[in-house]
Amino acid sequence: MRHTARMHSDSLYHRHRFPAEIISHSVWLYFRFALSFRDVEEMLAMRGVSLTYETVREWCLKFGQSYANCLRRRAPRPGDRWHLDEVFLKINGRIHYLWRAVDQDGDVLDILVQSKRDKGAAKKFFRKLLKGLRYVPHAIITDKLRSYGAAKAEMLPSVEHLQQKYLNNRAENSHQPTRLRERVMRRFKSAGHAQRFLSAFGIITSHFRVGRHLYRAHGYREVRKSRFAVWQEVVSVGAIVN
Repeated sequence: MRHTARMHSDSLYHRHRFPAEIISHSVWLYFRFALSFRDVEEMLAMRGVSLTYETVREWCLKFGQSYANCLRRRAPRPGDRWHLDEVFLKINGRIHYLWRAVDQDGDVLDILVQSKRDKGAAKKFFRKLLKGLRYVPHAIITDKLRSYGAAKAEMLPSVEHLQQKYLNNRAENSHQPTRLRERVMRRFKSAGHAQRFLSAFGIITSHFRVGRHLYRAHGYREVRKSRFAVWQEVVSVGAIVN
């Protein structure tokens, strides 16, 4: 079994000059913290690892989404109350909308960047959620955008829909890390760029963003330790399956 895992790991990082530990650590630094590629380059240089920021960028493009996909597969089933919200993104002078869904614990379920926020856009987001999660929630919580109600009536007619004021603060607060990264990156270059980055960013940061207020000190350290253990499994063999 260990031999098989080793073979998978070798094939995953085949032909890379740097070992898996440096590659995965670079990807973790970039997606977990508000760092630029140059920041990661400098942090590694401080530890005697000489590479370029372009190398870090290529690693993040190649491995980031694979790591995120594997984290999602290994995660327990999310909660049954979905909080949905959308915020605008200005990309090359045009307004786009970032649709995001989180569960009642604040864990990111999925994101979708679209140019509209009408009924069709809401239905497309619902389809993406249902396809990825493969279960129907007990309730969805949204703001009072009418597109949600129209799409929900067709796609989730039996699901409770709540729209009371302040009830969706969890989803609205979940956009804050994205706004921070958007500033660090000096805005996204295209809708595709935003979708690629945020798809990986949301899952990876959600995995490590443990709710500190939910645990006593010992419990928090144990949960954090288990999250790191899962990450080590993912970057060793798991990301070979997309």
